[in-house]
Amino acid sequence: MEFKRMMAEHVSQVAELEKQCFSSPWSEKSVSSELSNPLSLWIVATENNRVVGYVGSQSVIGEADMMNIAVAPEYRRRGVANALIIELISQLASRDVHSLTLEVRASNIPAITLYEKLDFVQVGCRPNYYSSPKEDALILRKEWIL
Repeated sequence: MEFKRMMAEHVSQVAELEKQCFSSPWSEKSVSSELSNPLSLWIVATENNRVVGYVGSQSVIGEADMMNIAVAPEYRRRGVANALIIELISQLASRDVHSLTLEVRASNIPAITLYEKLDFVQVGCRPNYYSSPKEDALILRKEWIL
């Protein structure tokens, strides 16, 4: 498996994973717009030129927000999401970013477990943040020393 910065040739596959994984997926146009956003860093995991997972972030003044992370269903529970987050943090740190914040559905226990394993801590809650279905989001954050 390879990890690389998302490029134009990955956009349609990332958008397709969005549809497979989320009730309110980003459009292909929205994903594509991240390529020209200087605040964005999106990383894809590929195997045989197929995108099997990705993570996206936006950074401002040393702090990053994880926008989305997804792994193809048949690649889950193989450490892909874990590896993507570690790669993202490494690349963010090389850009003088010192923290990463994310929202996760309160019911998404597998994701919360992964984030806690990676030393994210809950710093807040956004009531009714998600729709389809309506649900609270936990706000998790990880900081590191540069």
